[in-house]
Amino acid sequence: MRILCLGAGAIGGYFAGRLAEAGADVTFLVREQRRKNLAEHGLRVESQFGNFSIPVKAVTQGTLNGDFDIVFLTCKAYDLSAAMDDIAPAVSSDTAIVPLLNGVAHVDLLSTRFDRARVLGGTAKIAVTLTPEGIIRHLNDWRYITFGEQDGTMSRRVLTLKDAFDKTSVAANAVPDVMQKMWEKIVHLATASGMTSAMRANIGEIARTRDGITLMEAFLERNAEIARAEGYTPPEPFMEEFRQYVSNVASPNAASMLRDIERKGPIEAAHIIGFMLERAEAHGIDPTMHRMVYAHLQSYEQRRAANRL
Repeated sequence: MRILCLGAGAIGGYFAGRLAEAGADVTFLVREQRRKNLAEHGLRVESQFGNFSIPVKAVTQGTLNGDFDIVFLTCKAYDLSAAMDDIAPAVSSDTAIVPLLNGVAHVDLLSTRFDRARVLGGTAKIAVTLTPEGIIRHLNDWRYITFGEQDGTMSRRVLTLKDAFDKTSVAANAVPDVMQKMWEKIVHLATASGMTSAMRANIGEIARTRDGITLMEAFLERNAEIARAEGYTPPEPFMEEFRQYVSNVASPNAASMLRDIERKGPIEAAHIIGFMLERAEAHGIDPTMHRMVYAHLQSYEQRRAANRL
């Protein structure tokens, strides 16, 4: 099984790196500066599940050679168009693309570009960062990846990828309902990213305000209503767990979108909140909260584009 990972950043570098550590045939498609770093130092991971530094195959755009069985896509949503162009030379009729982006909107975009049969669904739950020195630092015990066919079949390629991950410390799940899992994640993500970004505060700070818990619970219920209308009802244990999450007045947790805003970086506003707003309007669901949050995020993008932050 030949595996290509677009980039060797935090998420892709960790998951594909663990496969390479276990002996899988992995190639990283990277920019020239990252290629030089990998050539000099190897792929370096620091984790409670074992540190490692290994030589890896790394290529740059224009030197990609041959087709691949698996392509991991771990870019940000705002880079998806360029990423699709980058991986196109590696995609054949037998290639499975495994996207680990936030949200669900990218699945249709990838399916339109490469054909639905080539695109799996996937989610990742992990806290990692790439240091300025090029080291992938694992921040806690999350190391979960979930993937599966869009049509729910437990295909040979899905099971083969699961077998490959089973040789690593990664907790991998091959599932027949990956789109359900992805919709559950966007309910969680839209609520957490929308609220913490709009309020410019973490969950605990919001929860300690007069109406913070009420607002977060209301936004959670509205996102769940959108998922139900799409045919993916979040199960009650999921909902109860997340109600407790947004009610924790001591929680230091904040979505990565807030961290992106705080460092004055680009954000995935359209891909997450904009998408949920479109779905709410399409289903006749009250879009008021999504309109307000999305306008807030777009205002940030306007000021960032004008260098007024």
